[in-house]
Amino acid sequence: MVNKKFNGGALSPEKNNIRRRKFGAILYSDPPISDFQEQEDNNDFSSPRNSTASIPSSRLYNAAAAEAMSSTPSSSTSSPYMSPWNQPSPFTKSPWIETVHPIDEDDNQYTKLPKYGLIGSLVREEGHIYSLAASGDLLYTGSDSKNIRIWKNLKDFSGFKTNSGLVKAIVVLGDKIFTGHQDGKIRVWRFLGNKRRAYKRVGNLPTTRDYFKKSMNPKNYVEVRRNRNVPWIKHFDAVSCMSVDVDQGLLYSGSWDKTFKVWRISDSKCLESITAHDDAVNSVVVAFDGLVFTGSADGTVKAWRRELVGKNTKHVLVETLLKQEYAITSLAVNPTAAVLYAGSSDGLVNFWEMEKHFMSYGGVLRGHKLAVLCLAVGGNVVLSGSADKSICVWRWEEGGVHICVSVLTGHSGPVKCLAVEKDHEEEAENWGQNRIVYSGSLDKSVKVWRISEHSPSLKELQEQ
Repeated sequence: MVNKKFNGGALSPEKNNIRRRKFGAILYSDPPISDFQEQEDNNDFSSPRNSTASIPSSRLYNAAAAEAMSSTPSSSTSSPYMSPWNQPSPFTKSPWIETVHPIDEDDNQYTKLPKYGLIGSLVREEGHIYSLAASGDLLYTGSDSKNIRIWKNLKDFSGFKTNSGLVKAIVVLGDKIFTGHQDGKIRVWRFLGNKRRAYKRVGNLPTTRDYFKKSMNPKNYVEVRRNRNVPWIKHFDAVSCMSVDVDQGLLYSGSWDKTFKVWRISDSKCLESITAHDDAVNSVVVAFDGLVFTGSADGTVKAWRRELVGKNTKHVLVETLLKQEYAITSLAVNPTAAVLYAGSSDGLVNFWEMEKHFMSYGGVLRGHKLAVLCLAVGGNVVLSGSADKSICVWRWEEGGVHICVSVLTGHSGPVKCLAVEKDHEEEAENWGQNRIVYSGSLDKSVKVWRISEHSPSLKELQEQ
């Protein structure tokens, strides 16, 4: 077979050679790093490894999708929400399957790529993909190689690296990039301009000055385990998630140390540290109506609100929305519809809707055979990525109804992270707003998809 060049990479078929791993190994598969270990960061990013951005064959995608659908046992459990696993394959009529067109080197976006479905794959042999963040035409990817790679228009654009700390979370705010790491630190980077070496590390959270200042006072220490006390200002375990409150200028970080912390972005001060759960905090999201939600491996989803307590402003627990046996792995919010989604290790996505006074339980989305590992929302579309290697696409409609519009398949490993951006280059015809979806997997690849917010449901396609 002759390889063809595509944006500096080789065009190659997808490989399905990754063994299925247990959920515990997927969620906590990071190498141990000693607490407070820090080495000098190297910001001159270079690597001899080659990256590829490959366009898949639509024929292979059809076969993979059909195989995934046909090999899944149907469930006898009735549900008011349609499960794609209970339906025969509709992919022969699906709008997500289109003919692949070649890309010219001068193309700025995806205008000559498939209208809907799988656009391409971004591959760089640097390890499993644990985190994603999309900002405009830039995509940031974090892996267990400790590198943060930046992609632009499906091409390897730039990157930066740190000598300690697997990258577990990435948040972009303006020209600042915040990265959460396995060593408990949050690193801050700045975008310097549209050039290849365009990123510079500008600090940590907490700052070195604040950390040493707090360390001088014994009252600032908290007990984290037997015979060990640490300053409350710093996470002593992996930073697993982050979220930004743009209006208040606050950054929230959740950690395996069972806490979430609140940082003021303007001066990098840690304002609060809240022991929120009995186990690792896997997700924190800033939501609507002044609420912040946290999800944990202890099986709970909690709602918090920032309120004035005496002379100080603190986060107060409002309600525990869910308490179950299975770990909560991810949270996402639809701010327009005021809906909260929670994915868990049992393969379900629970959701709540805002009513007059507080959150009301809405129901459950059933679409996966294994654990849900990540969630993302774009407009009225919610996506769930799973250890079963698939991505379910659901559309929220009035009355809390969720319609499954597609099941995206193509990864050969668990889908660990998702990001969604508006497709500014392509106006949707008849169906409304398009979205570009990025999915990172433990198969060491990132796949790029185009979906429509108002495409027909799988049930409607079957009836045609």
